[in-house]
Amino acid sequence: MRLWIPLYYTLKPYLPLRLRMVLRRWYSRRILKRCGDIWPVLESAGRKPEGWPGWPDGKQFAFLLTHDVESQEGVDRVRQLAELEMSLGFRSSFNFIPKGSYRLTPQLREWLVTNGFEVGVHDLYHDGKLYRSREVFRRCHAKEINRCLQAWNAVGFRSAFMHNQLNWLHDLEIQYDASTFDTDPFEPQPDEAGTIFPFWVPAPAPSERREERGEGAPDARGQRTEGGRQCVAQGQSSDLPGSQILAPGSDARPTSDLHSPVASGKAGYLELPYTLPQDSTLFLLLGKRDPEIWVQKLGWIAEQGGLALVNLHPDYICFDGERPSAFTYPVEYYRRFLRHARQRYAGSFWQPLPKDLAAYMAHHRPQPCPKPKRVCMVTYSHFLSDARVRRYAAALAGRGDHVDVLALQPSREAPKMETVGNVHLFCVQSRLGKKEKSPVGFLLPLLRFLTASSFWITRRHARQPYDVLHIHNIPDFLVFAAWYPRLRGARVILDIHDIVPEFFTSKFARKADSLSVRALLLMERWSARFAHHVIIANDLWREKYATRTGTESRCTVFINNVNTDIFQPTLRRGGSDVWPLVMFPGGLQWHQGLDLAIRAFPGVVAVFPKAEFHIYGEGAMKSEWMALAASLGLADRVKFFTEITVREIARKMAEADLGVVPKRADSFGNEAYSTKIMEFMALGVPVVISSTRVDRHYFDDSIVKFFESGHVDALAAAMIEVLQNREETRERVARASAYATAHNWETRKHDYLKLVDDLCTR
Repeated sequence: MRLWIPLYYTLKPYLPLRLRMVLRRWYSRRILKRCGDIWPVLESAGRKPEGWPGWPDGKQFAFLLTHDVESQEGVDRVRQLAELEMSLGFRSSFNFIPKGSYRLTPQLREWLVTNGFEVGVHDLYHDGKLYRSREVFRRCHAKEINRCLQAWNAVGFRSAFMHNQLNWLHDLEIQYDASTFDTDPFEPQPDEAGTIFPFWVPAPAPSERREERGEGAPDARGQRTEGGRQCVAQGQSSDLPGSQILAPGSDARPTSDLHSPVASGKAGYLELPYTLPQDSTLFLLLGKRDPEIWVQKLGWIAEQGGLALVNLHPDYICFDGERPSAFTYPVEYYRRFLRHARQRYAGSFWQPLPKDLAAYMAHHRPQPCPKPKRVCMVTYSHFLSDARVRRYAAALAGRGDHVDVLALQPSREAPKMETVGNVHLFCVQSRLGKKEKSPVGFLLPLLRFLTASSFWITRRHARQPYDVLHIHNIPDFLVFAAWYPRLRGARVILDIHDIVPEFFTSKFARKADSLSVRALLLMERWSARFAHHVIIANDLWREKYATRTGTESRCTVFINNVNTDIFQPTLRRGGSDVWPLVMFPGGLQWHQGLDLAIRAFPGVVAVFPKAEFHIYGEGAMKSEWMALAASLGLADRVKFFTEITVREIARKMAEADLGVVPKRADSFGNEAYSTKIMEFMALGVPVVISSTRVDRHYFDDSIVKFFESGHVDALAAAMIEVLQNREETRERVARASAYATAHNWETRKHDYLKLVDDLCTR
């Protein structure tokens, strides 16, 4: 719950109404600027629950009208509002406060029911304190609300300010509750239900119920005290002020007969989220001058087949002939909306009362889809060209989770904020012109990125909390950008793409016992301890990493499985008919051994005079390797291209006659798994790879062509053999394609999603 709510209610009696409204309008407009991606439409909320029964008589969607009456002014306008709805063929539910500043007369209640409307209970005092104490709620508030429900013959409830504690409401004798919303960041408790469908809230198991009733202990008088308010044991009258809410002569049962709904076998209740923005939000806080947002969202809900539920306050409506004020809006807005619904969707919607909807759904008890999670990923890379990060993000977004990604800006022209397939990408820093050839030159941009990411995540989490933060190395210490969400209960995953100490020694030629490497080992342990779970890129590294960091029980291997949604065999149209095309896509670092392939390429050209070697990627060695190609007279044969997106590189790779991955086995590359091998295999392109420890662990000679690592002549001979011996190559490619199909991302995606879900439930 937002921290300003207690302060607001403390100061509320001392603040003039106009000042309060000015402050709320200012705050709401600030929220609007940063929540356009989830309000008024949260796309993931349109997922139908599993086994959804549909609406009666094959109706497209349901349309519910509800009203909360908060003051005497609202009570005075109830009949006018009801008569307006009747004139247009609608009926609605009016929710009244039992112990508010007014009293619901039996005459008004009877008039509403007689004319086909429904009466419900709206909170108890409407003071924002209903859920401050579980014990007080159970022993006092629930009894008072149940008395009122029975006296009014009501079956529905709604909390004030849309506060909600759905598990507590099993203490009430209700058929439905309406205290949630699909999405509404303007509410003081902005945790959304995340669905536009009603859902069932099952009663807790008897064992859970007994455990809950054991909280607290009665004193010598059989009383319980909590939160500064006294409640007597069941069977005695409450000493709370104003507790007598039943009308004289009521036939309600005495308190001692009010048994717990759960104890008496009640299975649960139906939750009805409101799905159209509240009138007070639209017209008073945001200052809208027409019902267009209602109209647009109603259209979206109708397309999804969901529940369109509006919550209106007669207190804020200015009826015809009344004097307008800054705290009301013209009734014409509501009238126009109802006319639109009646004309545009005539015969398409079911318009029940909430109690009728609850009775219908009680037979089906729809279970909600898992609530969409909010996930933030951080990667010091270019998201569009980082296949590993894109796989994770797409898997989460594909099932309806909200995914934000913080990454590097690929070019100065690239947008700093965009949506890529339902993934929200934010580029917080550029890496342009960074050669990063020295440790300091490498470290400073990383520290800058850590700082920028930390501020961004902290600010964002304070507004809309994340459930999971998935941090990708390099470096490991990027995980500390999630310090604030972790303190607030979010779960943190550290994804080890490369083990940093070995990467550092390879990149900067440092000794394994140097001070800088020892510092990196220490940082590796601290980072691993900070994370709740560690993902690592191959099995060889897992053994080493888990031993060094003590993460054996919370370390999982996810190799760079190929994403066959992008690297599809159908992209393959065969290689060049004129010349053999050899290709390498990836980072241009020394351990990749690309200089070996360049030195071997003259041997390929001697056999295939028109052969070309295309290299796609960026890295510290690019300029040196371009100079090497030129010195060998290969400037027109070895061509360097800038880094491109994953989908673009897939199309380029599919055009190649041969892929080459010449990693050095005497360096970091000996244990670094290369995604591009499986990507070539999935596309049906033959591949020549270095005989490294990690690649021998996962592949064999039947699916790839190995050469002895570090040997230029052996690499040239392997490339020539694959290009010349077409029949053997064709058979090897067929086996490699089958291997890639059996080990693609689809086979592991569900393991990753389960890992995220399990972390969130711990």
